[in-house]
Order: sequence, then structure tokens, then C-alpha cells
Amino acid sequence: MSIIYNKEKKAFLLNTKNSSYQFRVAEFGFLEHLYYGRRVEEAVDYIPVRLRHGFEANPHEMKQDRTLCLDVLEQEYPGFGVSDFKTSACSVIHADGSNCIDFRYVSHRIYPGKSTIDGMPSLRNKGGDWMTLEVVLQDIATRVEVTLFYGVLESCDVITRHAVIRNLEDTAITLHAAHSTCLSFPTDQMDQIDFYGSWGHERNAQRTPVRHGKTVVDSIRGISSHYYNPTIVLCDHEATETAGDCYGVALVYSGNFQITVEVNDFKQTRVVAGIHPDTFYWKLHPGEAFATPEAVMSFSAEGLTGLSHHYHDVVRHFLIPGQFEDQRCPVLLNNWEATMIDFDEEQLMQIAAAGKELGVEMFVMDDGWFGRRTNEFRGLGDWQCNLEKLPSGIAGFAKRIHGLGLRFGIWIEPEMVSEDSRLYEEHPDWCIAIPGRKPSRQRYQLILDYSRDEVVDYMFKQIYDEFKDADIDYIKWDMNRSMTDRFSQALPADRQGELCHRYVLGFYKLMEKLTSTFPQIRFEGCCGGGGRFDMGVLYYAPQIWCSDDTDAIERISIQHGSSFFYPPSVMGAHVSVCPNQQTGRSVPIDTRAALAYYGTFGYELDPNELTDDEKEAVKRQIQYYQAHALTSAFGRYYRLTDVGSEFVAFMSVANDQKSAIFSFVQLRSSANKGIIYIRLRGLDADAVYTIPELGLELTGASLMYAGLPMPVIKADNTAKTFTLIQK
Repeated sequence: MSIIYNKEKKAFLLNTKNSSYQFRVAEFGFLEHLYYGRRVEEAVDYIPVRLRHGFEANPHEMKQDRTLCLDVLEQEYPGFGVSDFKTSACSVIHADGSNCIDFRYVSHRIYPGKSTIDGMPSLRNKGGDWMTLEVVLQDIATRVEVTLFYGVLESCDVITRHAVIRNLEDTAITLHAAHSTCLSFPTDQMDQIDFYGSWGHERNAQRTPVRHGKTVVDSIRGISSHYYNPTIVLCDHEATETAGDCYGVALVYSGNFQITVEVNDFKQTRVVAGIHPDTFYWKLHPGEAFATPEAVMSFSAEGLTGLSHHYHDVVRHFLIPGQFEDQRCPVLLNNWEATMIDFDEEQLMQIAAAGKELGVEMFVMDDGWFGRRTNEFRGLGDWQCNLEKLPSGIAGFAKRIHGLGLRFGIWIEPEMVSEDSRLYEEHPDWCIAIPGRKPSRQRYQLILDYSRDEVVDYMFKQIYDEFKDADIDYIKWDMNRSMTDRFSQALPADRQGELCHRYVLGFYKLMEKLTSTFPQIRFEGCCGGGGRFDMGVLYYAPQIWCSDDTDAIERISIQHGSSFFYPPSVMGAHVSVCPNQQTGRSVPIDTRAALAYYGTFGYELDPNELTDDEKEAVKRQIQYYQAHALTSAFGRYYRLTDVGSEFVAFMSVANDQKSAIFSFVQLRSSANKGIIYIRLRGLDADAVYTIPELGLELTGASLMYAGLPMPVIKADNTAKTFTLIQK
């Protein structure tokens, strides 16, 4: 069994294929973390050592004994205000104004299968070898209770965690902190890798040693954000892509989050992850409960690549909608960079027809098709077709696109509203804004209050009525601003702290209603590009637009950082027009394709404006992706180099190791330099692979251990992609 309770030692042993996670019921019912790392079969209850620490406080039950102190005890789910001065997992304000919470063990149960979370996404059961542990704790002075949920997916080396906090008191309480997980380490000799950025520069991998005090990775923007991803890695100082102990934590959540890494004066490291407490106050009336988002933890002793593969496996097989598992996205053509908002039906038909001639499989109509949307200042919120632009309507236009032999996709931004719109004129109170204050604008738009069921239901009806008779294959769901002026006119003053989380729940509710009503439609998440690139969105959408920065060279670092937790198959990656609209840079069309192969693949351009050579290149690229996507996007992904200044290399290997795709990008050319050798990875050492682009036949062992010499390239920003086929 993957979950064992050792009754004699009061220890819980959670075992995956290659890892063990252990904790126990310690003195006076404290839940104490013991170990997380390589698999061990016995309970390591000998690990904690009780010492008298000079100025530290002790639980009242210790009486004259000062050897147990909560500031040193590695608690599984630490409360607040009772002598543990590190970051708490839970904070409660009681009816009398006090905010201490001291959880102790009450009971537990173990059962097969996977728990779910009402109203929120989480990893799916899907027939996996899941086991679940529930541990009930209760505050010693009140009837506030928390149930800790541990899900163990043995085959994927993954453990999930979330908590449900219940108020069994006779009066209301207020939650101020309600985190999903707490992870403890008895050392500070570790590195931290997090993923920072901004719009157009998302998920840059940043590695630093953990340090004394607190390091916070977070967002208070109402979205998981471009600025930090809700994921973190802790690893040995010496850990590399191929060796070393590595730990990951990822939140299945799309709103304000906080991940705190704290080192105390005893060189212990604590990681706490969950909803950001700065924008969170949640009132719980008697009998009510609150569920935190799910956290997905994993451990690998095989370096950063091993850890990444664990997350890639669970995202592809236990998170995204099942009907899209191992199913590539059709090669698409999006009209945004070709026309932006200014287009008409016949112009789009010309673009779509030209794309069809080149081999494109789907046409996606972007922003500008609805309401008063003649410029970016107006129209959002009114999701009815503008018949002046599209006389055929959505159903008729979709039929025309299908008549070309193409699938049809469409863009929406249903969380936003323009002040120049029918919706805003009728319901100005449906916006998130503080009465008496002029709200901040971002992209000339405001955010609809999705904490209100009537707003979510209204938006669902609009979209359903417009799309129900149209044959739509794909929806790009955008969201183009952060949340400011946080206030809901539907919530009382003492519940305004619930708005941000309720908004996320409303977003999930609408996604659930639309994806269940239109299960055949492939949704793509988007938030100013990569501003909501998280596992919460991937529960509903099998892919997310990686970044609005479509420059191939910029995409190297974006997709590199994304790959630590997310497989290439979920990364929206396209070949864009050059000079690039964000950077002004021009790079060869094959370089643009080399990055897009490791993603959903498509085009952001007007095919009619391509040269004959470029058109031939597009035909060739589409055929290549159609033949090899299950390897490049769905295979085992390997980061062969770091993001360097001269060159970068990466590859994907088919799960059966019978094929592989390898790409090398020379970023900077220089004179009189030596040959660059790249050692490939993940191949069958005993097999012989043909590389048609080089006319070579080599064993996997040679390619992995001796390496492959790169051709001399006398140009900047030039990529070469190689195909490996097992003989």
C-alpha cells in the first residue's frame, strides 16, 4: 500500500514509487513532519531530537520540561500565535478578537481513490493508483477543525495536499490565512528555483541559495500573474539536470497566491504555499467549511529533469481534460498579427483560404468580431456578432470556414467589460470598483465581478446563445488586466476580503459550465499571454498561450522556464510575422518553427504576404509537425543546455524511445571558434538511430556519451532541427 499507518509509532508513511513522505502524531497530539526524500521502508521516528533551547517558548503541557518547543518542532500544518513564530499555515480570528489557533490530532482515515475539492480544480482520479489519507486536527481551545487531505499517486511520484477548515463553534470566525501545504526540511543547505518575469518575459528560471529569513514568491494581482508562477523548486546545491535531490511544489490555483520559504535560527527550512493572506479574509459561520486549493508535491533523486518529468506526466494524464490527452492541437492560423481588430468577413476568408493552401488545419478569428468592437476602447461584455463585419454571423462564418476544409476557432474575453458597451450601460454595478472612487483602467477595460452568481450566469447565457448553433472547434479565452480597486457591491463590508477568491471560484464555475456544455471544444487559456499559466487553468483547457511575446529568441527563455513544471504539449507556441511586433527582430522562419515545434504549433501572420520561399517553408514545417508532433510536443522533454548567450539546445524523445527531435539554436555567431558538441539524452543506448538531416547512423550510447558535433553556422539566431529515427 502507498499509505501505511504505523500504530505503534503513530507514524504515517506515504510511499510513491521512488519517494517517501513521513509524519507522526507527536507529544500532546502535535502533528510532526519526519521526512521527505528517497524511499525508505521504515518509520524514521528517530529523526526528531528534543533539546532545551534557551529563550524558546514551550507548550503549557510541558510543565517543567523545556525540551519541546514549537519554534523548532517541524509541524505538518502549523497554527498561529502559540509560540511557533515561523510562517503559519492557518490563522483564525475568533469572535472575541483573539487569533491563536493550536491544532492537535483527532483522527484519520485511509481509503483508495482521489479526493476532490468542491468548486475548484484538482488532479483527476482517472483510474490511477491513488490512495488518500485524511487527518483531522482540532484547536485545543475552540471547536475549529481542519482536515488535511493527502493524495498519493504512487506511479508518478506525486503527493497532493489541501486542507478543509470547519467552524464547529456557535459563533462566526474569520480565516486570515488558509494555506494548502507546509513542507519542512531540517537543513538550509538548499537552492531555491522560482520563475519570475513580466508581460512578454514570463517564467524566467532564477536559482539562488535559500537564506536566513523569508523569501516570498507571490501575486496579489487577482491572477497567478506574469510576475511569478505559482511553483517552486528546492534542490541540493549540487543538483543538476541529471543528478541530485529536487523537490517541487505547484499550486492548482489561478488567483492570488503566496509561497514562502523561511529559514529560522536553527537552520531549518519551511515552505508554506497557498492563497495569499494579504488579500484574504473569509468569514465562516457556524457549520461552514472552507477548502484550500490543491498543492502538488513531488520529489526526484534524478535531478531537475526527473522532477520535471513527474509534473509533465501528471499534467498530461491527470490534469487536462481527458478527451484531449495525447491529442495534438490542429495546426492553426490566427488572424491577430495579420489584421488585429480591423477586418471584415471576406478579408478573413482570404486569409483562411491562403492558410489552407499551405496546409493549415484550423482558422482562429481573434479579437474584434463582437458588439461595438471597432477599437480597443469599446465593446467588451457584449458577446453578440457584429453583423456589419461578419454578415454571415458566427454560425454562418463557421460554416464557410468548415467549407474550406478547416476547423474553426474564436477568441473571447468574457471576464472583461468596456465602459462603452451595452452591458456596462445596463449593469455598471457588475464591475469590480469602489463606490466613490474612479477605478483604475488597464487596457481601457474593467473586470466583471465574478464573485456574483448572476454575473457568471449572465455571461454563460450570452456565450451559449451566440455559440450554440455554431460549429466551433476551439476557443481562445483571454483575460487582459490585473485586479485593482477590489470591491464587490454584492458583499457586505466584513466580507470584502472574500472577493479575490470568490472571483476565482466564479471563473472556475464559468469554465466548468462552458467546457461541460461544449465538451468537443478545445479551450486555450490566455491572460495577456502567460499571465495565468497555471495548473488551475489546465484543468479546463489543455493548453495555454505561453506569452504574447512571439519572438522566437525571446521564447527560448520563456519556454525553458515553463518546462520545469509544464510539458511542451500545453504551451501555445506559434510562428509569427517578422519583423516581430514586440521586438522588431527578424529571424529565419525555420528558427521560429524550431521553437514552435515544442508546443501547440501554429501561425500568427497573413499567408498572402509571405514570399514564395516562405510559403514553401510553411508547407514543409506543417508536414514536419504533423509527422512528429507526438514526439516533439508529447515526448520526454530534455533541457540540454541552460539559457546561454551563444547557443541553446533541447530535445524530446518519444515514450517508446523509437524517435526523437533535437533542436540547436545558435544565438551569436563568432569567427574562428571550435566545434560545439551536444550530448543528447533519453535515448536507448543500445539502439541505432538514423539522422537524415546529417546522413548519420549512430547508437544512442554514442549520441548520449560522446555527443553530436554541431554544424558550423555563420549567422545569428539560426536554428537546426534534427530527426532521430530508430532503425
